[in-house]
Amino acid sequence: MLVTDHVADLLLERLRGAGLEVDYRPGISRGELLRIVHGYDALVVRSRTRVDREVIERAERLKVIARAGVGLDNIDVEAARERGIRVVNAPAAATQSVAELTIGLLIAAARRLAESLELARGGVWKKVMGFELYGKTLAVIGFGRIGRRVAEIARAIGMKIVAYDVVDLSSHAEKIGAEFTRDLHEALRRADAVTLHVPLTPETWHLIGRREFEAMKRGVILVNTSRGPVVDSEALLWALEEGIVAAAALDVLEHEPPATEAEKRLVSHPRVFVTTHIGASTREAQQRVAEETARKLIEALAAQCGAD
Repeated sequence: MLVTDHVADLLLERLRGAGLEVDYRPGISRGELLRIVHGYDALVVRSRTRVDREVIERAERLKVIARAGVGLDNIDVEAARERGIRVVNAPAAATQSVAELTIGLLIAAARRLAESLELARGGVWKKVMGFELYGKTLAVIGFGRIGRRVAEIARAIGMKIVAYDVVDLSSHAEKIGAEFTRDLHEALRRADAVTLHVPLTPETWHLIGRREFEAMKRGVILVNTSRGPVVDSEALLWALEEGIVAAAALDVLEHEPPATEAEKRLVSHPRVFVTTHIGASTREAQQRVAEETARKLIEALAAQCGAD
């Protein structure tokens, strides 16, 4: 088995404890991966390593690909299925951690915490005026595990929720007292704040662009803890300059670290609060990721070997 990215020690412990032979190669180059992947039955990655069709076609013995995390956007799932390779991940492991960060960023944006911090650090003791979230409408874009948990916490602090998803999840919304719509622009038009919880797919790339910003209220807050390319960086800068977006809080960017001029401007913008993709970076989430990934990987290998 080949593990390519930095992972929790617990994951390696669980895999080796199950009697699996593990090569741990954090920081492996793509060239090296392509050269050696043919010799492994299982491959464990996080978000850095891209397992595309080329890698999969070189992996002659591969039975299982495990993503030690939530999303699968760095894995060509279709190519893996064509080869009969199982793909597993840990979709529920980071739900609470990401939801808590989302609410924290939402509060930080509403209360302009970044501006206040910079003033204090610069020796300027000046108050900044924010606003309460109580009674405001939060559009939750993507109503999966994380979106629903964010909605539950936001409801607890008195926010109204309008939830959007391409799948009919109205029954889940009803359970927590949220309204549900499958019309993205309707959700955006009604929102005082927007939070994004969608996977990165061809359909969600630049899901929030200029047209979507034009549908929003002036003075809206945008929070993104999903994937950076879901938001068009250039369009977000335009929306900030136009006063449509009062503040943005971003845990993800299109490139990490920022590579484009637009991303660099966002990071330094006085009304943008940026964190370094820390949504799942808690001790608790990483322990759950390790345990869930190890369990699913071991089960998948056992099933594949049994089938053989």
